[in-house]
Amino acid sequence: MTEEKNNIKEMNDQMRVRRQKMQALRDDLGLDPFGNRFEYKNTAKEIHENFDHKSIDVLAEEQNKVSIAGRLISKRGAGKIIFSDVKDATGTIQIYAKRDDLEDNYVLIKRADLGDILGFEGTVMRTEAGETTILVEKITWLTKALRPLPDKYHGLSDVDTRYRKRYLDLIANQESFNKFVTRSKIISAIRDYMNNDGFLEVETPILQTSAGGAAARPFITHHNALDIDMYMRIALELHLKRLIVGGMERVYEIGRVFRNEGMDAKHNPEFTVMESYAAYWDLNDVMTQTENIIKAAAKVVSDDLKIIYQGNEIDLNTKFKRAKMTDLIQEKTGIDFTKEMDLEKARQLADQNNVKYEPYWGVGHIINEFFEDFVEDTLVNPTFVYSYPIEVSPLAKKENDDPRFTQRFELYIAGSEYGNAFTELNDPIDQRERFEAQAAEKENGNDEAENIDEDFIEALEHGMPPTGGLGIGIDRLVMLLTDSSTIRDVVLFPTMK
Repeated sequence: MTEEKNNIKEMNDQMRVRRQKMQALRDDLGLDPFGNRFEYKNTAKEIHENFDHKSIDVLAEEQNKVSIAGRLISKRGAGKIIFSDVKDATGTIQIYAKRDDLEDNYVLIKRADLGDILGFEGTVMRTEAGETTILVEKITWLTKALRPLPDKYHGLSDVDTRYRKRYLDLIANQESFNKFVTRSKIISAIRDYMNNDGFLEVETPILQTSAGGAAARPFITHHNALDIDMYMRIALELHLKRLIVGGMERVYEIGRVFRNEGMDAKHNPEFTVMESYAAYWDLNDVMTQTENIIKAAAKVVSDDLKIIYQGNEIDLNTKFKRAKMTDLIQEKTGIDFTKEMDLEKARQLADQNNVKYEPYWGVGHIINEFFEDFVEDTLVNPTFVYSYPIEVSPLAKKENDDPRFTQRFELYIAGSEYGNAFTELNDPIDQRERFEAQAAEKENGNDEAENIDEDFIEALEHGMPPTGGLGIGIDRLVMLLTDSSTIRDVVLFPTMK
């Protein structure tokens, strides 16, 4: 009780008045301010779709009965009539309440504040101004809002508040609300495509005893009962490939991964990925699969698969370009990295072109850095960049004609990466050597290098068929398809300081 009194002292005038109104609902009207179940039969969107095209006279003749529930976001008029806008999950609809029609029920709309949630039953009509409206015949009280809507519902503009208090952003900004509905539809479209292509959706552990499957710094926690350190997964890969060993020939998972790294417009410490693995596939099969997934997702927002992202018009309805990393670098710099060269020569080229490198980097790392510095930002139209250096691809099968490079690609659109895929390395001896090379990098200062996963190597020793694997960043794909400049706009609850 003392805590409640302290809270009241800290309230502003609006909040005190709302508390008083809450109590008045109990004392004067015998109502529960926080309501009960309400069965509505219609939505704002449905009412507009069904009746916006009908005239005043037709609606008056038809007497269509509807019922909705939603939040009061505007209120106009006084005395004997009140107009209000009500917002539900699909949009807004105007209601028209007349005291003469509602009698004792009228007091509910009279006492309601913006932000309160009510149920309305009535008849569809059109006002003289041409707006589809519900002429209210019954009101049901559902929830008293004890705090006012942000900025008088003119839109929540403070960016920090939008991310920290997403519920206010969803109430106040319809564009933001619609973006998250679109996100859900994009994920459903990807899931439908995968299911229809014969993939089995599975679940793998989030807490793992070894962090692997990507070059990233993990979050570490401690399991008290077992008295061991555990890791939040940084990728889905190694467990999904164990399932390929076990005979599940096509598997995928859509889930969260966690990386203890910096944050920027494209990175959040926890994010959503889709990873898939198909036995007997190679890189070319996965390119086709990836292109089809992107197009299936884009269909959610554009029938012709043409989109605008940050001012760039991108046509996803074309066949995606395929290009070797070294060819793209040569186009921009004139340097042919397919020629044999030692580390000293690679460093010399880096110095001449102002490409920075770490002491523990090999030639392949420098090649990859050249790509990121000179090529990545220029790839606006969809492009599969393939044949990555072995040093940056510890889980990919080597190229048959040049073992310095691997059967790996990344998909680039509008200067960002949207997919990472391999012909998976299924040679356990080679895999151990790659892990050992990663461990050496870790010893030399690369804290994102992978550990040696003995259990995964043992699984490979039982035999994994040739396999094509894919990872797609869901958040970044949603950014692309909703023209969002930051990942925080497409993650409901982004990490904040």
